[in-house]
Amino acid sequence: MAPLKVEQYVVGPVQTNCYFAINDDTKEVLVIDPGASADQLAKKIRQEKLIPIAILLTHGHFDHAGGAEELAKHFDIKIYAEEHEKETLDTPSLNLSGWEGVQKTYHADVFLKNEQEIDLAGFHIRVFHTPGHTVGGCCYYFPYQNVVFSGDTLFCTSVGRTDFPKGSAAQIIRSIKEKLLPLPDETTVYTGHNDITTIGTERMYNPYL
Repeated sequence: MAPLKVEQYVVGPVQTNCYFAINDDTKEVLVIDPGASADQLAKKIRQEKLIPIAILLTHGHFDHAGGAEELAKHFDIKIYAEEHEKETLDTPSLNLSGWEGVQKTYHADVFLKNEQEIDLAGFHIRVFHTPGHTVGGCCYYFPYQNVVFSGDTLFCTSVGRTDFPKGSAAQIIRSIKEKLLPLPDETTVYTGHNDITTIGTERMYNPYL
């Protein structure tokens, strides 16, 4: 089993959690949600002598996807997202890029399906389509390392906002209950903003669930 080391970097104007999921044996790294600060993240990767393999987007909002293309160009790596999120990436009114004053489109190179299993950087990853915050939001579950990267679906004692275009409160609760709560209690949840948590903590204390 590949040893996972997670480094957290808070980037951009709304304090988004960007994560490096590092294989501590090979120094290969997956970058999850580089929403901003692409040059600084690239510098960090080079300083730590990491080998970038891919960028994983949990969803297409500007604060999670905004730095992905630039970072991908630094290392000639691919950007992954869930297949239902193409419209969000492509559409400024859905990806909220106008919040920063400029309408932008984003892209992914590889579109993943719900429950698809992929192997990257020595990690086995299961993709959960978790709509509600966006139509193609997803979570990345590393079953052998007991961690899930939840983006803006599940937070520490909270859930993602559903008042953005195409958001749905009913969907996000259903997504969490069907996809995330069945995971083991000890599963660490690396959230898109604020504190990390565990599935057990959320099952006990999350008022939305």
